[in-house]
Amino acid sequence: DKKVIMNCEARGNPVPTYSWLINGTIVDAEADFRYSLIDGNLIIHNASEAIDYGRYQCRAENSIGTVQSRDALLQFAYLGEFSGRARGAVSVREGQGVVLMCAPPPHSPAFGNLTIIYSWVFNELPSFVAEDSRRFISQETGHLYISKVQPSDVGSYVCQVKNTVTNARVLSPPTPLTLKTDGVMGEYEPKIEAHFPQTVLAAKGITVRLECFALGNPVPTITWRKMSGNIPKKARLRKSQAVLEIPNIQLEDSGSYECKAENTRGGTAFRGHLQVYTLPQWISMINDTQLDSGEQLHWECRATGKPRPTYRWLRNGEPLNSQSRVEMVNGELIIHRLQQADSGMYQCIAENKYGAIYSSAELKILASAPVFSTNPIRLIATVGKDVSLECRPRASPKPRISWRKNDRRVQIMLLRNNTLRIINSSRSDEGSYVCRAENQFGSAELTIVLLVKEPMRVELSPIRVEVTVGESVVLSCKVTHDPSLDVSFLWLLNNQPLNTQQEGGHFEYIQTSSTADLMIRSILLKHAGKYGCRAQTSADSVLAEAELLVRGPPGPPGVVIVEEITDTTATLSWSHGVDNHSPITTYNVQARSPVSLGWQTVKTDPEPVTGNMESAMAVELNPWVEYEFRVVATNGIGTGDPSTPSRAVRTKEAVPSVAPANVRGGNGRRHELVISWEPVSEEFQNGEGFGYIVAFRANGTRGWKEKMVTSADSTTYKYRDETFPPLTPFEVRVGVYNNKGDGPFSEVVTVFSAEGGEGQMCSLQAFAISSSEIKVMWKPPNPGPGRPQGYEVSSWKDMEQEEMGKKKRTMGNETTMLLTGLDGNTQYLISVKGFNSVGQGPASSPIKISTKKNAPSLPPGNLMWIQEGNNVSLSWDPVKARDNESEVIGYKVLLRQEGRGHSQVMRTPNSAVVLTLPEGGTYIIEVRAVSEGGEGAASAQVRVLTSSGKRSLCVFSDLKMCTFGGRLDGLIPL
Repeated sequence: DKKVIMNCEARGNPVPTYSWLINGTIVDAEADFRYSLIDGNLIIHNASEAIDYGRYQCRAENSIGTVQSRDALLQFAYLGEFSGRARGAVSVREGQGVVLMCAPPPHSPAFGNLTIIYSWVFNELPSFVAEDSRRFISQETGHLYISKVQPSDVGSYVCQVKNTVTNARVLSPPTPLTLKTDGVMGEYEPKIEAHFPQTVLAAKGITVRLECFALGNPVPTITWRKMSGNIPKKARLRKSQAVLEIPNIQLEDSGSYECKAENTRGGTAFRGHLQVYTLPQWISMINDTQLDSGEQLHWECRATGKPRPTYRWLRNGEPLNSQSRVEMVNGELIIHRLQQADSGMYQCIAENKYGAIYSSAELKILASAPVFSTNPIRLIATVGKDVSLECRPRASPKPRISWRKNDRRVQIMLLRNNTLRIINSSRSDEGSYVCRAENQFGSAELTIVLLVKEPMRVELSPIRVEVTVGESVVLSCKVTHDPSLDVSFLWLLNNQPLNTQQEGGHFEYIQTSSTADLMIRSILLKHAGKYGCRAQTSADSVLAEAELLVRGPPGPPGVVIVEEITDTTATLSWSHGVDNHSPITTYNVQARSPVSLGWQTVKTDPEPVTGNMESAMAVELNPWVEYEFRVVATNGIGTGDPSTPSRAVRTKEAVPSVAPANVRGGNGRRHELVISWEPVSEEFQNGEGFGYIVAFRANGTRGWKEKMVTSADSTTYKYRDETFPPLTPFEVRVGVYNNKGDGPFSEVVTVFSAEGGEGQMCSLQAFAISSSEIKVMWKPPNPGPGRPQGYEVSSWKDMEQEEMGKKKRTMGNETTMLLTGLDGNTQYLISVKGFNSVGQGPASSPIKISTKKNAPSLPPGNLMWIQEGNNVSLSWDPVKARDNESEVIGYKVLLRQEGRGHSQVMRTPNSAVVLTLPEGGTYIIEVRAVSEGGEGAASAQVRVLTSSGKRSLCVFSDLKMCTFGGRLDGLIPL
């Protein structure tokens, strides 16, 4: 009682109509209400297996013909109920094997995705039997196999069958399993109870499952092998090796497979053959064909498959049989002497017992009277040239062709394709030529008017020209031609059309009715070549050519090869590049290393390297450096591009030749001698095992102490001796060495040992200046062995670690510092310690100090002022501080004359002030609240223009409009 939809879609013009067949019989959708056809799709309502099971095919038909689809099998998934009859108990001895039969009810066979799955319930749901090496459920029979029964196996067993399409499940009546009381079963050899068929047929590409399970005591072990060759690597063993699963089966997987069951009592084996079959697949198919009536059709279709496919043919959906004109042999179709009735849709079917494939094509038989697409035709030729007059009508079958000139039959030279060819034409050949075409359906004529003109002549000058890169040249093309014909020009470079727009403005055309000049400006090397001027009329096309040689810098030499390498030289060779029409005069040899700044010219032997040479020796190279080499050629025009670099090579090792520079000393801890230097770069280390030799002696002594520093990157050596006092002078020098030996030492310099340390600060004091500033003061430590170079002040919040704080240093003898950028109303800890070249002294004990509360955040508001002459009376609303802000102790009025940077400041404890301003100026006024935490936000600014005898009033409140009492006189709100 399901609805089934079968899809069918065909392409065609006119749009096709559709019909369906079931088992070869037409489906009558009008007579049976259960069927309906919508856009080619067949819909079956209330489908049932009894009526609708079978193979379906779709047929599409239009005025051209009929084609038939491959067939589709409609199956119905079903699963019946188990018989309600009770099953008897199975009783075995412990250690004995047993097979519990499932005996499934009727169900749909396995096909495609239609699958039945078996499982067993032990005692009650949801307790299912777990498969292992002792227990196995066959998915072929549904039976449960237990190779060796144990007491734990005693119970009730129910077979469950599931249909994967409908998800239906049915349960068998229970089968009790009990143990006999007459003893335990002894050991016995395996017996294979479940196995795959002796012949297994499988379609290429599917997954094959081969089952094998045996009863026995002890529990048998299952092994697999392929009799000819190895088991495919893609194969997998499932269910304790009882199932061999081979995915994506291929033809090469065919063969005999054996499963073997073994235990300590013996073994047994089963062998079967796996055959892989393939559905037909096309090698060649038929295509739409148009032929004239009377011709022969030869179609061939080829397919592969196992077994080998056979072929049959359909015409308009009906079988095509061999006749007197029709031959069908092994996929070939030949129809002799085609007729109009042979038109239609043909299908080649390749099939074996596992499936069929279809190839469709249209055969169209042409039948029409001759027709010419263009008539008449005007043809222009030139004297002395051959002329071909073509006659190609559309007609079916092929027509008979005849020619005449001026109503007289002609046959000068008639080619196979009915073309009339005139050799070495002259003026006498001018005239009207008529081609007549005839077949059984009618006739038609084509008129060709032939005109013969004098040939065109083209002169291009100069024919050969040499120029240097950067110069300009003009090529002139002159044409002599029949004045009744228009001429066009085309310039070519090396036989390719010249595109001037892609050449960056180097080319320019200058053209008249009979001349065409080509100007080439600022010539480049790539502009050299063969230039052609093609002049063309409706009668003729003539090409004249000229050669342009461009002299320029040489091209790159050939790849550089390193022939021999020493510690300071490299013998190089290369091949000549193109000289671009100017002889090469010299070569420049360049080298690059990882430590050089790009490519550098190197000295050579000989010097210079002349243009006729192809080898030279690079000299004065650094030992143990990796170099690449290249060569650049120069001629009388200039220097060209470099060659491709050589492979990277390393010069051989040598004793170091460069001593360390800038040897010096100082700093360090007490009783230490610190010696430092600039390291020698890798370029001058000359080999592996590079290091330094540090030599030193106290002034006035004779023997040198030498210490080896093995790291090439080292820049410092420290020597400690408790016996020498601070600032003891030493003579110091630093040398170099590598695996090849010792190199030179630097010049001797004097270095002093370290100073003594610093003492602890005393009398540390701190004062809060504002919400963000604290002033710190201290006294120097008592005199000691070290001299202070400065002091370091540390500050951190009370709730933070010292490492989270800030550090700030003074230089020299300063003993005060202003700390800024602090948070308002916050407690800080502060300590001070001295430092010198030896290091830092001990820190003082930290003291606690709190910054003042933050300055008021609100600006003075409601500014109001009155101007009488140069006097300004200014008032505002008092500022009220918030709880976390410092109390207001007064106000600061800033007065600045416009155009000048200097400001005047007036402080007042009140919220009003009188200002006297000089005449003749414009002034900016703003007000800020003042507190212990600093200055607050500024009020809005106003501009006042001073004058005499005028009175103005302005109330300025935030961004509101400014209103005036009296006459406006220079008052501008900002």
